[in-house]
Amino acid sequence: MSNQTARGKSTLDYEKIVETEDFKALVKRKQTFSRPYVIFFFAAYFLLPLLTGYTKILETPAIGYLTWTWIYAFSMFVMVWVFTSIYMNKAKHFDNDVDKIIEKNVLK
Repeated sequence: MSNQTARGKSTLDYEKIVETEDFKALVKRKQTFSRPYVIFFFAAYFLLPLLTGYTKILETPAIGYLTWTWIYAFSMFVMVWVFTSIYMNKAKHFDNDVDKIIEKNVLK
């Protein structure tokens, strides 16, 4: 399967690119990078209903009448923003690697 690049000058063979060692290494690096963040996110996400439903740990007041449940819940938003900005910064490097792989495998 071949497609024209955005410039229209060269043709990319995506099936060939997917089979290259460079591409496989890139996929592995991306998975290695993102796996800890995904695991931490899901652990934190599912821990909130478990802690609120089966314990009284988060029911104690933190600031005035605001309980730790609310702080934990709002911290989930902060966590998503932080993880997103970390990924966006790392994605720049991944994009550079993709460009190198494409340049290396462009058919003329």
